[in-house]
Amino acid sequence: MAVPAPDRLRVLESFRQPRPTTNPYLSLLLGALRAEGHDVRTFSWRAALAWRYDVLHLHWPEVLLRGTSGPKTAARQLLFAGLLLRVALLRTAVVRTVHNPVPHESGGPVERALLALCDRLSTARVHLVASTLPAALKDDDDERELLVPHGHYRDWYPASDAPVVPGRLLHFGILRPYKNVEALLAAAHDAPGDISLRVVGAPATEALRHAVQDACASDPRTTASLGHCPDAELAAEVAAAELVVLPYTELHSSGAALLALSLDTPVLVPANPTTAALAAEVGPGWVLTYEGELTPEHLVDALATVRRPGRSDRPDLSAREWPTAARTHATAFRAAAAARHATAAAHQPAARPAARGEHR
Repeated sequence: MAVPAPDRLRVLESFRQPRPTTNPYLSLLLGALRAEGHDVRTFSWRAALAWRYDVLHLHWPEVLLRGTSGPKTAARQLLFAGLLLRVALLRTAVVRTVHNPVPHESGGPVERALLALCDRLSTARVHLVASTLPAALKDDDDERELLVPHGHYRDWYPASDAPVVPGRLLHFGILRPYKNVEALLAAAHDAPGDISLRVVGAPATEALRHAVQDACASDPRTTASLGHCPDAELAAEVAAAELVVLPYTELHSSGAALLALSLDTPVLVPANPTTAALAAEVGPGWVLTYEGELTPEHLVDALATVRRPGRSDRPDLSAREWPTAARTHATAFRAAAAARHATAAAHQPAARPAARGEHR
């Protein structure tokens, strides 16, 4: 549905043109915003520093600051500083999506200073889950802090006819320290013999790669595919699992959990307000939680739960449709742009009164 020309927004996203390895969330958001008729472009430094856009929409801004070497990182930091100067001078709206309260991997002092300045220049923030909203605003509407639930993946991943493997647990995604895969490896190793574990994803560190490889070598029930997994293969891996296990030490918005649910596979996650809200949203039996450290008993109990009758055919993801998400984003963008324009107008000097006898 095309929006009327006066309502058409010019938005620069902070991610580059999607590739096969791009997070599908970004590709789906881009497509949904464009389907609404907005001029939404992916990131390049040329566009960032030359195109006149209404809104700069940031996801994981630290990515823009990091290069593959020291000189490249320094160059990116200079470019980012120039970008912040430009949006400040032009009073361009900056909207940041809060995927995580803090970066998964911390940077140096220059990066932290630039990200702090970026936060101060942000006009509005989009939150994917209520837990990242400022405490004072959780019960109040505020157009500067908007909740937009993470969309589902049902239209992205191909259907798979892979049969479910009884007792198969799956952990997938980029393997980062906070995802706590070592705890899952240990719990699966000590679990009963009819439970197996499959780990799929690229390790972020060599230590994690070695931990998974060592677990596979010591227990034939644990297998792994360590690298990027194409969409069709990932859909088949999820379909074959009886349960997806995500024992994260920090869990706010989890794209992996939503991917599993989009493909109708239950998930086991730590208990916290975010996972409790997700469990209530999608219906009984789809989001299982545990307290404390992950144990073999948690795995056994979760599998027993998913095998009980009574769960709906599919989890309820009706609140996560992409057209709705796109329209809500556009509302946030429009309000942010209007706020910046109002601020700019307020800082304009008042017109000088005409002197007596001066022609107006």
